[in-house]
Amino acid sequence: MLTPRASQQRVTNSAELRRVDLDAYEDRARRGPCFVCAYVSGHPDYGHHTVFEDEDHVAFLDRWPTLAGKVLVAPKRHVEHVVRELGREAYVRLMLFVREVALAVEDCVGAERTYLYSLRSQQGNAHLHWHIAGLPPDVPYEQQQFHALMAERGVLAMGPEESVAMAARIRERIAARGGLRGL
Repeated sequence: MLTPRASQQRVTNSAELRRVDLDAYEDRARRGPCFVCAYVSGHPDYGHHTVFEDEDHVAFLDRWPTLAGKVLVAPKRHVEHVVRELGREAYVRLMLFVREVALAVEDCVGAERTYLYSLRSQQGNAHLHWHIAGLPPDVPYEQQQFHALMAERGVLAMGPEESVAMAARIRERIAARGGLRGL
C-alpha cells in the first residue's frame, strides 16, 4: 500500500509519469462510443477496474490517473446533464454514492484534501461522471488544484497489478464503511 509520503512522491516525481497521446484520447472521446456505457456493457476496449457498484451507479479507477487512487463515478443509465436529467432523489443518491466512494479513497490514499469535479461535453465524454481525486499530504501549493489534475503533464505509470491492488484496497475501505448500504 502506498503511504501518504509515497503517494506524494508519485505526484511530484515526473520520472514516474507517462505521457498520454492527448490527440488520440480526444479522437476516441469524440468519435468512439460513450465510454461509460461501453464500460457498463462490457465492451472489451473500455475496461476499467471496478471499485464498487450498485443497481444504479458504478465507481471505477480512472484509466489515466494523475493522482493515486483517482476514481470515476457515474450513473449506469446514460445521463448527460446533472441538473436537468436527474430528479432530486436520483441526484441525492448519486451524490451520496460519490461521497462514500470519496471517503474510501481518502482512507486508502491518506488524502489531505479531495477534489470532486465533473467535466463533460456534448462533443465528447457526454455521460455524466464525477472524478474523485485524493491529494496526498505535503504536495507543494503550486502542484495542487488544477496542476495536480492535468493529464498534459502526464499520468501515473501504474501497472495492471498496482491498479488491481488499488481497486481492491478502495473496495475494502467501502466495505469497512458499511458497503454503501441504505443509499
